[in-house]
Amino acid sequence: MENRLFTKDTQAIFWNNNKSAIQRMLDYDYVIQREKPSVAAIVAPTSSNKFEKFFYGPDEIMVPVYRSTKEAKAAHPNADVLLNFASFRTAYDVTMEALDIGGFRVIMITAEGIPERLARIMNHRARKEGVTIIGPATVGAISPGAFKVANIGGTIENIVKSKLHRPGSCGLVTRSGGLFNELSNIIALNADGIAEGVAIGGDRYVGSVFIDHLLRMEQNPDVKYMILLGEVGGIEEYKVIEAVKSGKIKKPIIAWCIGTIAKHFSSGVQFGHAGASANAERETAEAKNAAMREAGIHVPTSFNDLPKVINEVYNKLKKEGVISEIEEPAVPEIPKYRRPKNFICTISDDRGEEATYAGFPISSVATPDTGKTIGDVISLLWFKKVYPRWAVDFIETVLKTVADHGPAVSGAHNAKVTARAGKSVVESLVTGLLTIGPRFGGAIDGAAYYFKYAYDNNMSPKEFVAYMKKQGIPIPGIGHRIKSVRNPDKRVEGLKKYAAEFFPSTSLLDYALEVEKETTAKKDNLILNVDGTIGILMVDMWRALGYREKEIDEFIKSGTLNAFFILGRTIGFIGHILDEKRLAMPMYRHPWDDILYDVQKAEEI
Repeated sequence: MENRLFTKDTQAIFWNNNKSAIQRMLDYDYVIQREKPSVAAIVAPTSSNKFEKFFYGPDEIMVPVYRSTKEAKAAHPNADVLLNFASFRTAYDVTMEALDIGGFRVIMITAEGIPERLARIMNHRARKEGVTIIGPATVGAISPGAFKVANIGGTIENIVKSKLHRPGSCGLVTRSGGLFNELSNIIALNADGIAEGVAIGGDRYVGSVFIDHLLRMEQNPDVKYMILLGEVGGIEEYKVIEAVKSGKIKKPIIAWCIGTIAKHFSSGVQFGHAGASANAERETAEAKNAAMREAGIHVPTSFNDLPKVINEVYNKLKKEGVISEIEEPAVPEIPKYRRPKNFICTISDDRGEEATYAGFPISSVATPDTGKTIGDVISLLWFKKVYPRWAVDFIETVLKTVADHGPAVSGAHNAKVTARAGKSVVESLVTGLLTIGPRFGGAIDGAAYYFKYAYDNNMSPKEFVAYMKKQGIPIPGIGHRIKSVRNPDKRVEGLKKYAAEFFPSTSLLDYALEVEKETTAKKDNLILNVDGTIGILMVDMWRALGYREKEIDEFIKSGTLNAFFILGRTIGFIGHILDEKRLAMPMYRHPWDDILYDVQKAEEI
């Protein structure tokens, strides 16, 4: 990054769902025409939302929400900036957790008033880890035309007016966020704007100080000269003086320490920031300004003369050819009125000349010459992934396996009865589908859940059987009315054979077969049935495809497994419905002799 604090590829994780600050960042992204949003994710520990919608110009985008920094960082490893908007009560813990997790290059802390002992510990740890802390008590930092932290620079109108929408030549470091905005405007009026700016924060113990940023800016090729706005209190400006004297900093520096009025008061004065209080003569603004001037730093006679000095230094560098003319970019306009969308679709798009499935034109998967099958389409529309051939073929094997189980099962029976009542294919199909649930088809979900739970908790097969017995729940996926150890289900045998040949791993199936040994020892028809085999192998498939355990748990919880049964059995239901239509069967009436009538005369009250 050539000592640049941020680039146009920088992305952040935003801790605390501060919607107005996030929206300002995204509005800035749109104005500078970033390819990807600067906010990769939001951490909101108490939120149950999976995402938040924000405007990106006239459109909307979805930013994922996570319950923890660890989870967000794992999902977005390239996001190396943490914007810590936690309160002063939790900001320390959030920062220390981020340092433990690792992978963050910059951490910004807005909270003011973190206890000084904790601030020292936090800052020491960050320096040890090579992490730049901006704050506490800061509005952030900005690399114009690349990345902006939260509210720094103010509104979009003010940002454009202050030329913060594109890079200039100045590196700006201040303590104050408010004066940062004021100085940005002054620099824009008297020079060509800033290349990088940081408000280090107003607390007495901040994570990074003036010298840290000025030394980096010395190495940043975009920065041609620097402006330092210090204040009464502290001795950090003297570190800059030493760096100038020793030659570590060679670029021109313009500097001013605010608070010179303090000399007119008879007692010590506390200015706005925690650190803005002089405890010795050398901490006064007057002394620091004099020392910087003596070291060769450009120090005006008063703050009012600062614009003049900026203009002089800028014009001198421009005349020397150090600074070139900057071409002003076009500025997209943020719409004044934006309406949020009522629906969200992340699987298909029909707005172009050709509709797409998860970004793939339908023509690229639909016709035989593409080599794609219905399994490929399911992987795109259900999971938004391109599955490998072995997984796609397994999905199709499942659909073919569950397509029908004869006319006697409840779903097919309902569909046939409804069709014979003269109802349409749709109406007849729905009555069949409505029977699918915990007692019919639901064993796929249940088998996946309970076998996975037992495996993940290191239960032995014997312990698992005992656990389910204690819960009073028959093990889903175990047992068959007709099939047994001596008369195996050929569908199950076929699925096991396919998995053994093509699956990278079948750890859960192997575990389930050990459980089957326990159950069949008690009764030989307590075998692993087709529902159980499908559910268990689906978990093995997703694990082999690299899904996280939490994602697999969500698939099970949302009924994804049962969806395969629904889709497959729909084929059979429609077959039965069409069979009834084709045979022109009359209205069905159940025979009396198949009903046990036990009707007693009603009691009079």
